[in-house]
Amino acid sequence: MKLSALALNISSPQPGPSLAKNFTRYQVTTNVSQHSVQLIQDNVHLIENGDAKIYLLGTAHVSRNSAELVEEFIRQQNPDQVCIELCDPRFQSIQDEARWKNTDLFEVIKTGKAYLLMAQLILASFQKSIADKFGIRPGEEMRVAIAEAQAKNIPIFLIDREVRITLKRAWTKAKFLTLLKLFGAGLLSLLRYPLEIILPSVFPPHEVSEEEIEAIKEGDVLQAMVSEFGTMLPGIKEVLIDERDMYMAHRLSSIKSGTAVAVVGAGHVPGILNLINSDINIAELEEIPSPSAAWKVFGLLLPALIFVILIYGFFTAGSETGTQMALHWVILTGTLSAIGAAAAFAHPLTIVSAFLAAPITTLHPAIAAGWVTGLVEAYIRKPKVSDLESVSDDITTLKGVWRNRVTRILLVIALTNIGASIGAYLGAFYMASFLGGNQA
Repeated sequence: MKLSALALNISSPQPGPSLAKNFTRYQVTTNVSQHSVQLIQDNVHLIENGDAKIYLLGTAHVSRNSAELVEEFIRQQNPDQVCIELCDPRFQSIQDEARWKNTDLFEVIKTGKAYLLMAQLILASFQKSIADKFGIRPGEEMRVAIAEAQAKNIPIFLIDREVRITLKRAWTKAKFLTLLKLFGAGLLSLLRYPLEIILPSVFPPHEVSEEEIEAIKEGDVLQAMVSEFGTMLPGIKEVLIDERDMYMAHRLSSIKSGTAVAVVGAGHVPGILNLINSDINIAELEEIPSPSAAWKVFGLLLPALIFVILIYGFFTAGSETGTQMALHWVILTGTLSAIGAAAAFAHPLTIVSAFLAAPITTLHPAIAAGWVTGLVEAYIRKPKVSDLESVSDDITTLKGVWRNRVTRILLVIALTNIGASIGAYLGAFYMASFLGGNQA
């Protein structure tokens, strides 16, 4: 059966088998109100919900065909409103693409948002590398939808959850191994280009074709990709896809009259269709959960262990041994943290600050050595307007990441923290060895 011939009549809809287990924890129930869904052409579903007609367009964010589809449908339907898979901050960034120039890196670092910024930049670099190949900007279909709506004075309805909440929930819910996989994937994406040049037999270049981009929107390919994503990164997939499906379905369900054209990524279409008119606890989806008790205990355990070892060493092995233990702690944490900063080509004063900060910050669960070095680096080497303007280009290459002052500051934060963490664990084991009489 061809997709274009498929029509579904839905009464009291229920989440599909593959989605139900992900949503039971949110206590999703359904209303008795009836609605119908019909696939009227490739990547376009018509949802009739009461007196409302909602045309749900599934797009790829780097597809020329998707941008043309959006333009065609808005002009053809002249809807009462245009719904877009954006939140207000992302909408504002599209409206004012020069906002990078006003980024306050001091505020980003002080509020602990450096890793969120890094995640956004990695995602943007991936989309841009594909978009450059086909001569289209990432999210062009969103820009087209906004432009068409504004040209016709059609109200715009932003249906996505705020990106800050989404990223924080993803970070909080992700398990350690998931974060490790994500970090490895991000690092490999940065190293991929130079590795393709140096070791082409091991890392053969892969050129993504426009046909592959379009194929992403097809049902079987899309389902396979989402399934694989859920297997590799279950916690991340739950937040980035499942929860946002619920959020956007709830927003679209509030439309009870008139005509609307909704523009969303193709990966969200199945979930949204399954969840239209479901009773969804939006307040729960907008909460930023606190770190798990295990992470809190883990964050306090190492500093407490270090203090116990030091105090025990002073009282049982004498002040000389206790002093040597403390000295080795300072040297290990400070040196490895400084090496991390140096690997990011930090300023010499930033490297010194890494050495001085790490022995203290590793004993304080609320302060990270990377925050200190990031602030020092940002103060000494203030990013220029040119750095902010070129950050989306520079992050696509390893050389650009180290050259751009914005991304280098983020690298300083990350590598300093990694060095300090390694030094803390090595320091703990090394100090414990003194108590066993194994002095090195």
